[in-house]
Amino acid sequence: MSALCRQQARLALPRRLFSNSRISSTLRTVSSTALNAAQPVFASKYGHHGHLSLTAYNKRQFSLTTTLPAPPPTLTNPILDTTPPTSPSQPPPPPYQPPTTGLLSHLPASWVPYAELTRIDKPTGAYYLFFPCLWSTLLAAPLASTPPLTVLGTSLLFLSGALIMRGAGCAINDLWDRNLDPHVARTRLRPIARGAITPFNAVAFTGAQLLAGLAVLLQFPFQCFWYATPSLLLVATYPLAKRVTYYPQFVLGLTFSWGAIMGFPALGVDLLSSTSTAALTAAGCLYACNVAWTVLYDMIYAHMDIKDDAKAGIKSIALKHDKETKQVLTGLAVVQIGLLAAAGVASGAGPVFFVGGCGGAAVALGVMIRRVDLKSVRDCWWWFVNGCWITGGVVSLGLGADYLVRYYGQEEELNVVEKVEA
Repeated sequence: MSALCRQQARLALPRRLFSNSRISSTLRTVSSTALNAAQPVFASKYGHHGHLSLTAYNKRQFSLTTTLPAPPPTLTNPILDTTPPTSPSQPPPPPYQPPTTGLLSHLPASWVPYAELTRIDKPTGAYYLFFPCLWSTLLAAPLASTPPLTVLGTSLLFLSGALIMRGAGCAINDLWDRNLDPHVARTRLRPIARGAITPFNAVAFTGAQLLAGLAVLLQFPFQCFWYATPSLLLVATYPLAKRVTYYPQFVLGLTFSWGAIMGFPALGVDLLSSTSTAALTAAGCLYACNVAWTVLYDMIYAHMDIKDDAKAGIKSIALKHDKETKQVLTGLAVVQIGLLAAAGVASGAGPVFFVGGCGGAAVALGVMIRRVDLKSVRDCWWWFVNGCWITGGVVSLGLGADYLVRYYGQEEELNVVEKVEA
């Protein structure tokens, strides 16, 4: 230190002012100020000093550096940090807990993440995938004069395929969304999002599921292979729709409704044949009907995540039409019932279908739209799960009853003809 600095220190701070207690108090005060004061204020006050030195002689020398300390390691950059924000008034979200009840609790621990990836413990999505297959099978059966046992066997094959392909679709969706899921409360603990399954292992597992789905598909007439193949493109691209449009539910509808076509070739009805105009019209109307139904129920489902989706930048029809959701749902229900009736007309369905299937579905959808509380996650989930069985079940019963009436009616007519000819 220069002689001039030492001289200034002696003049400004006499030795008698620097007792041990006074020095300690001064250092604590200045240190506290340096840590707690805002940087601009501190810089404006002391910025013209490289260092502020307090020196006293008589065997003691003290020096205080005013350089601002580095930010504490707990501070984060609000732009670069990808941790989902939490409100100070809200507790942090609970960590993952292995399942202690239900099917998953009985599986080996190493299997649980893969079972969770397929949503095997939440099969509602598989049922939504199965109902279009069942409807098209029941709608095509009278056209092909298919026996009931064949219809039952075909339906069971479709059910197994729906369970497998829904699991594969969930895995593909989670692979695409692995960087988005941690920001949504409902999805942050999914296996890939929480790191329980690596992306590579998820891809390998998805490939195994697709092979299993192919094995089921090959149990149908081979022409079904060509009808089913285009759906894989929709399965793979649906997750991208959430990033580019507010109507990903429409893309999901195109994907989940593909089974509305498959029942016809599964029973030997070639939709591309020149003699199958009625079947092609019925299949087209049924497919469009299921697209409307998918958008309807998934719009209710999307309301469970509407706040988190807005923060994470995920688009959905629920966000786009939040203020008029029930009006949109009503319009979708009208379209669905109208197209369902058109499919029945094209296939020659009788009054049992129109009264039981179409009428019952109209009542079920009307009650659901009126009663669902879109602000309640619990209520949206209840109607999503139970609406599947109520609406899907009513239409299935109407189609099934109409098929049985027509099938046994045809048998009676054949018996009468045989007796007359005999």
